[in-house]
Amino acid sequence: MLEYLRNAADKPLAKILIGILAFSFVGWGVAEWIFGGAASDTTLVRVGNSEITMQQFSLEKSRELAAMSREQQRATYADPILTQELNERVMSTLTTQAMADNRAADLGFVVSDAQIAREIRMFPEFQVDGQFSTFAFDTVLANSGYSEASFADVLRKQVLRGYVLGAMSVPVKVPDFAVLAAYDARYSQRGIDYVTVAYNDFKVGMPTDEQLRAFYDQNPHVVPEQRTVSYVLIPAEMEQPDKYDAAYENAIAVEDDIIAGDTMADAAARHDAKYINLGTFDIDNRPVDDLLTDNMMARVFDMEEGLESELIETKKGFVIVRVDKIIPAHNAEFDSIKDELVDGWKRSEQRKQAYIRANELLVDLNQSGNLDGKKTVTVTRTSGAPLDVLSATFNLPIGNNSIVDGTDAFYVLHIESETPPKPDDKKLAEIRKELEGLNNKQIIDDYNEFLIREYPVDINEKVFNRFFAK
Repeated sequence: MLEYLRNAADKPLAKILIGILAFSFVGWGVAEWIFGGAASDTTLVRVGNSEITMQQFSLEKSRELAAMSREQQRATYADPILTQELNERVMSTLTTQAMADNRAADLGFVVSDAQIAREIRMFPEFQVDGQFSTFAFDTVLANSGYSEASFADVLRKQVLRGYVLGAMSVPVKVPDFAVLAAYDARYSQRGIDYVTVAYNDFKVGMPTDEQLRAFYDQNPHVVPEQRTVSYVLIPAEMEQPDKYDAAYENAIAVEDDIIAGDTMADAAARHDAKYINLGTFDIDNRPVDDLLTDNMMARVFDMEEGLESELIETKKGFVIVRVDKIIPAHNAEFDSIKDELVDGWKRSEQRKQAYIRANELLVDLNQSGNLDGKKTVTVTRTSGAPLDVLSATFNLPIGNNSIVDGTDAFYVLHIESETPPKPDDKKLAEIRKELEGLNNKQIIDDYNEFLIREYPVDINEKVFNRFFAK
């Protein structure tokens, strides 16, 4: 019997279920001190009429972790980015499941007990010598912490979700003409002539002040909105309940002093907190500071001048942010950027001369059929000429003459001919599979949008932010 129990515990399903049980105890213990008296409200997200609690999140996250190798688990624990990706993936899974559960209920789908019994009998983990074993079933569930009723409930929900979402995975047949059209478009070749007229082929001198002013009038330099920001950090080891509580009381005291009229620097010094002046910056050029996450930047640039934020919980402690000054977006003074304008003016002048030369070549091509200095090539959609030329080649008709606007040059282009591809069964099959996949993805995306509209997602900000320590 002991040998059987060891074997059962090594099976994949048993490992996952045992992991769920272990992780759930950790989740409940953490919740007790994080939420304190508010532990009765553990809802992270509401989806339609359903709720996703932090216990559900912890259980689903344990499933994901249990399915990983030890190396993957260690990497996830050590890398905050991987941890965040895992959290987002788990939350996405749970919200999708909740939408499907809501839809199944609205459609009146029912899964009978007899069907659940048949599903359970099909699990390899519950079989011995190819036959369902009550002993194996009881052993695996006992080791995982599931009762028969709770396991049946999980399985019932999975079957209902299959009813709601299963049809979305059925491939949609693509007509033969669509496959052939895509094949011809992708693998056909074209013969072209083209000439490159590069900007740097033309030399220009230094501009006068008058020329620079005229250039600036047409190309004003806008200085983005800037903000002068400071903050107080009340440090704390947020994962330790006693230190969390002490830091929270200290943060309240700092906040009270600031409200009473003290400067942030004085209030911070009185309570052994840290006062940081970040200086002046715009939203795309933040100072180097660990607290300036994307979420914090969004908050800072949504505040009014002269106001402090409420207490903000971060992984390093409690923070009070103040926007000391807002400098609105404005045009830079000409004299302050005069030197920077020179290169822009030169490039503009080179572009003008290159365009004049390209037009001369195009006129000659249209009148005489000659294209001086041309390069004659056969191209595909992905090779044989610069990308700008390739894009124009396959978007214009045969016989077309035109000027193509590139990044650092103009191209004078003549499209001479087109060669259709030879039949290739393997490539045709690949395109058919690709198109079916695209069609299926579009159907799934449309259905997801429908579910989101029918069962909107509402985040419980207070619980959500505290649970994820943002």
